[in-house]
Formats: sequence, structure tokens, C-alpha cells
Amino acid sequence: MSNVLEFPSREKQAYAFLTENFTALLRDKGADETLIAHATALLLKVYGEAQDTADFSFSVNLPDDLTTVQIAQLQQEIEAGADRQRRHHHSLMIRMAAQLLLTELKLFQHAREEPR
Repeated sequence: MSNVLEFPSREKQAYAFLTENFTALLRDKGADETLIAHATALLLKVYGEAQDTADFSFSVNLPDDLTTVQIAQLQQEIEAGADRQRRHHHSLMIRMAAQLLLTELKLFQHAREEPR
């Protein structure tokens, strides 16, 4: 089996997809270029920070008398449990990031509308 290098990276592809769709959504809602630029910068910042929290690792010390079948079963169960936790955590972080982003955009728009 060969190794495949993707260009651009999946992360860059995800950012591009996210910003393109977010920009189109904002334009459809009537946002101007200043708001779109601010929103996109915030989105990338919040999304990047949320992605950083998904990386974690841990180890488990097992007794020496376990069979290879028992070890494999434990490994599978631990991996499945950790994956459920990761998905739940990621979902929660995305919802919180979206709420933060919307709040920041409302504050930005409110500050722009205030008389100077």
C-alpha cells in the first residue's frame, strides 16, 4: 500500500470549503465586504482553536496476564469509548464556537452602526 500526499492538505481544503460557504451565506444575507472579512477572520480563528482541542492521547497499563484476545478486546472498547467522547466534545465545541462567532458578529455590527 502506498502513502498518498494530498495537496492542499485536508485542513486547508476544510478551511477553504468553510470560508467559501460562509462567505456565500453572508452575501446572501446582505452582508457587506467589511462584515464578511471580519466574520471570516473570526471563523478561521475560532475554528482553528476548536480543532486544536480535539487532539488528545492517553495510555493504559494492563496486567501482564491478559491474553492477546483480551488485550485486543480492551483496546477496541477503549478506542470506541474515546471516539464517542471525541465526537461529543467536537460537537459541543462547534456549537459553542458558532454561538461565540454569532455574538462577536452582532457586537461588531452594533459597533459599526453606533453614531460616532
